[in-house]
Amino acid sequence: MTKPMLLAEFVQLPPVYRARLVDGLASAIDPVASRARASHQFLRYQWFAAAIAAYGGAARTLVVEDATGPVIAMPLLGVGPRALGAATVPGCYWPFRSFPKVAGLDATAFEALADALARAANVVRLGPVYDGDPAATGLVKAAQRRGWTVIDRFIADSYLLDMAAEAQNGWPRNSTLRKNRFHEKHLAEHGALDWRFLDGTALAEGGFDMLAAVEEKSWIAARTDGRDAKFTATGHGAFWRTAAQDPVLAQMLHAALLTIDGAPAAFSFDLNVGALKYAIANSYDPAVGKHSPGKLLYYRNLIAAMADGITKVDWGAGDSGYKQVIGAAKGPAIRDWLLVRPGAAALAARALSGWWRRSGQG
Repeated sequence: MTKPMLLAEFVQLPPVYRARLVDGLASAIDPVASRARASHQFLRYQWFAAAIAAYGGAARTLVVEDATGPVIAMPLLGVGPRALGAATVPGCYWPFRSFPKVAGLDATAFEALADALARAANVVRLGPVYDGDPAATGLVKAAQRRGWTVIDRFIADSYLLDMAAEAQNGWPRNSTLRKNRFHEKHLAEHGALDWRFLDGTALAEGGFDMLAAVEEKSWIAARTDGRDAKFTATGHGAFWRTAAQDPVLAQMLHAALLTIDGAPAAFSFDLNVGALKYAIANSYDPAVGKHSPGKLLYYRNLIAAMADGITKVDWGAGDSGYKQVIGAAKGPAIRDWLLVRPGAAALAARALSGWWRRSGQG
């Protein structure tokens, strides 16, 4: 008499992965992003479409699939002379440029991705990304196993605020709140203060224009050519306005805004993904700068975020002084990566590796 075997008694074969190259941005991007680590679920179709609309280029997408469907979606843009065969992962510089992959994926999936990438490009730029980025780490290791030349350049250190730990330590301190109330009292001498929060829908319906109005009065307009502004027509405004057309991304976009007598005076702009807040940009009108409107607004923003369940704030790079005063600590390094397929291009890349590394911020 035969005894039926339990499912657990069968030998479990490893998943079989297939990779294909798709012209344009693949529809597989959103299904993969929805199954990615929460911190990477903003890497949606519209995120990459916004980058192409704002910065140009023609996309292709490498899609890796298993029996369950797509598990990696890696958009690529050709850069430089076509004969060079160079490509980059598109996106926005903030918070980073990576691509979506399903959480918990094994290394074999990246072997399939690396093999397909070797047929699609000779040189690939990936970044800036954080050390430990799940997609970048998987691809870099797979490329190295296949003999690719891999060169990184340091961009900056990130700074993270552990909101959960700070809350247990009594953050914000009463002394800080008293100082903030003192500054708010004097700030109100300039006019009626209105503190508000805007979601992606409100931003698309005029909120982005108010953020741009602050930037046009800020130091970035006075001291630079304005190309690094996030929301102006001459800066990156087209990207954020296009990204907000995706209702899922719109729910992640968040801004705190201060107006004085109805005029925009300061803002903080963030991307909220689950319990993590990426701090993208903040600015203020220098006409009221002596009363610290940016700091006052950001404390209000953080207190509201804590009440909404945010447990960590990723401040990215730069301006570490005020971030550390608030309580942020140094986080993972941010890097750019060059992946060069074995052959003549790899020999040239090794010769130029010193220049590439020196071109970072280190």
